[in-house]
Amino acid sequence: MSFKSIIQDMKGEIGSISRKGFDVKIGYGLRSRSHRVVQDVPVPLIDALKQSCWANMPPELLRDVLMRLEAAESSWPLRKHVVACAGVCRSWREITKEIVKTPELSGKLTFPISLKQPGPRDSLLQCFIKRNRSTQTYHLYLGLTQALTDNGKFLLAARKCRRPTCTDYIISVDAEDMSKGSGTYIGKLRSNFLGTKFTAYDAQPPHAGAMVAKSRSTRLVGLKQVSPRVPAGNYPVAHIAYELNVLGSRGPRRMQCVMDSIPASAIEPGGVAPTPTEFPVGSVDSFPSIPFFRSKSSARSESYSSGPLTSPKDGVLVLKNKAPRWHEQLQCWCLNFRGRVTVASVKNFQLVASPENGQASQEHEKVLLQFGKVGKDLFTMDYRYPISAFQAFAICLSSFDTKIACE
Repeated sequence: MSFKSIIQDMKGEIGSISRKGFDVKIGYGLRSRSHRVVQDVPVPLIDALKQSCWANMPPELLRDVLMRLEAAESSWPLRKHVVACAGVCRSWREITKEIVKTPELSGKLTFPISLKQPGPRDSLLQCFIKRNRSTQTYHLYLGLTQALTDNGKFLLAARKCRRPTCTDYIISVDAEDMSKGSGTYIGKLRSNFLGTKFTAYDAQPPHAGAMVAKSRSTRLVGLKQVSPRVPAGNYPVAHIAYELNVLGSRGPRRMQCVMDSIPASAIEPGGVAPTPTEFPVGSVDSFPSIPFFRSKSSARSESYSSGPLTSPKDGVLVLKNKAPRWHEQLQCWCLNFRGRVTVASVKNFQLVASPENGQASQEHEKVLLQFGKVGKDLFTMDYRYPISAFQAFAICLSSFDTKIACE
């Protein structure tokens, strides 16, 4: 029996049991037209997950099967089978959460929560962004091959919203539903009037003790009386600033990113960055198509592997763009993107950690995020630890915005 047929068999069995449980529930809750109670004796609901024969598999056997599957299907689209196993039942989900490692350790994006977790330490995770000018939307994809033209695995989407005094980029995990009041909303990017300063907001606290920023958008969501399960918080996670250019030079942009939720020590050997292990319970059901939204490779019960910055002296991670060099023969500014960027653009950049006290180390020379143009509306985005896909996407979105004072 193939693995695909096993999954279909499990879904059919669980579905039939769920329908039986639903029929029993509503059958004893009906009232006649004369408003008399037909029967009000409480009947225990059938737990479809416990009745499934798949839930009763010996844990040792189940763990061995899932470990083999995790090792064999290491990339998308086959990796969807690993995700499907986490949706079978509670016991399968818990074991899958223990086996599947975070992107920091595995270099893989498996569950939606992986988009909020730091990328791999030893390599850049290669993604790309597709821009749609007519709809003012941006879609982030995970590269499935080394080619720059593959279809990729969809990760995030953003929609540009122009306002009189600023510009908002609403970020969602749904390619079709990109509204602030939606259950798929996970954050936003907001610019100032000149387009020189941006703030990236996370809809959920990036670490324990994170402070929410009150804003007009938060109050508006409250006025709409949306479901309380819909995340509507504004937690600042990054501040991006582009240097003003009063001379109007067409030279490269200069930018700096202050990562509010990442300590400066995270880039050092043994350094730790906040790693959310699951979305808050209140927002799990906001993603009905992803019942197995919680994920993490650790057995720890804490929601975050590291707390907030303990004191101001710890500092936060500051990123700056790597200065390009002038190429005399090509007569242009150049950066080594190692083949990942093919079109010259003022939007292209590489971010490295800003050295402290003027003393640069090898860790400060590593490119943590690079973004560049490869087609008319196609851009590559590669990131690594301690930045997450969500944070990297927000930073790259700032490069698309028109900057009146910079160019």
